[in-house]
Amino acid sequence: MKGDVPHILLVNPWIHDFAAFDFWAKPLGLLTIGGILRRRGYKISYLDCLDRYHPAVAQKHKHEKYGKGHYLKTPIRKPAKLADVSRTYSRYGLPEDIVRKALKEIPKPDAVLVTSLMTYWYPGVLAVIHVLRQVLPNVPVLLGGVYSTLCRDHAVKNAGADKVLSGEGETLAVDALNEITGFAKHPSFDTDGWGTDDLNSYPYPCFDLQNAIPYVPILTGRGCPCRCSYCASGFLNKKHRRRSPGHVIEEIAFWHQEFGVRDIAFYDDALLLDPENHIMPILEGIIGHRMPLRFHTPNALHIRPISKAVARLLFRAGFKTIRLGLETASFDRGSRFDSKVGPQEFEQAVSYLKEAGFSQEHLGAYLLFGLPGQDMATLKASIKTVKDCGVQPVVAQYSPIPHTTLWEDAVASSRYDLASDPVFHNNSIFPCQKRPFSWKSASYVKSLTR
Repeated sequence: MKGDVPHILLVNPWIHDFAAFDFWAKPLGLLTIGGILRRRGYKISYLDCLDRYHPAVAQKHKHEKYGKGHYLKTPIRKPAKLADVSRTYSRYGLPEDIVRKALKEIPKPDAVLVTSLMTYWYPGVLAVIHVLRQVLPNVPVLLGGVYSTLCRDHAVKNAGADKVLSGEGETLAVDALNEITGFAKHPSFDTDGWGTDDLNSYPYPCFDLQNAIPYVPILTGRGCPCRCSYCASGFLNKKHRRRSPGHVIEEIAFWHQEFGVRDIAFYDDALLLDPENHIMPILEGIIGHRMPLRFHTPNALHIRPISKAVARLLFRAGFKTIRLGLETASFDRGSRFDSKVGPQEFEQAVSYLKEAGFSQEHLGAYLLFGLPGQDMATLKASIKTVKDCGVQPVVAQYSPIPHTTLWEDAVASSRYDLASDPVFHNNSIFPCQKRPFSWKSASYVKSLTR
């Protein structure tokens, strides 16, 4: 370790994929770890390889409503195992020369912490680690995140990191960095009372290290008590824990008052559960602060808790993007795809939202497309049901995820060896169809939603 205070570099890697868009996507876990480390006395730097606001590329981007926008895209050679996919494969994010230049300008760190998101985005992670090895030789590289947790063996074998962190990353990363740097033994080290079970003890993520803050993602809790067959939330977060409503309101007010942020995206998997004790007090507090905010729910809301009172509070608080987690409108209680509501419940929730003031412009319902053995007629009927309710169907292409109940069905139905390489989890290639990918059929389904 150089000097008394260790320097840690946080890196958000490139995305290598057929398509990618900044749909309120930030590495919240990585930046939360950064906040914890900074509070404990570490020096923190941040390199976002997806940065749409980097001075070298900011003018090249098309920015859309509410802070969303397109990443810079550079066509690259697709993985050989995806040679049958007739689509352009690209690196999304900063050009490689800009990344290398930024790494050379940052004071040499004592360790680098790289995150990972979608399992099939790992080629971008490996590419960044390769650059780190060249520009910062002998600097320890730690890899954490979703890919390293869901596909640990693959990451250990292929990523090239000195240490792969699998599981909830805060404790793992802090412990690993304390060991590498020896800083926990330093007299100035601050233990600050932070603990993984008490989410109120977490510092705010270090979004202030970004070149711009077009929006802020917020987590009011972690995990989900539901165990949907296609979702890995229960594996990634063993317990369902929540922050107090007051703590959530204070963070939202902080980002608005200190940095002028207006767009807030909730990342929760279970935001509306137990509404009287959680989301309703949060919304009432937001309304009481009279802040001109716009809220978005890209992770989808559970439908059953939407009452007339909840709908009114969502509208009064300033929600602009409501996404409902419908998944299918076949409403088959025996379905392995976990339809969580019946037809009357969906229609009732929609009526409450419209009565509160929401229009079709604000309302969308996610429908899964590309599930193992999915019947096209059922999907078409689901799309029609949603449209008949005056809600925009949002087709979400299914990605098979290890450690989920549906994983074995996905493996059995895929034309690829899903277990051999996470690159085959890519939802753009519809991996759970026996026939080769057809963009024509995908375009047809999307046309039905218009």
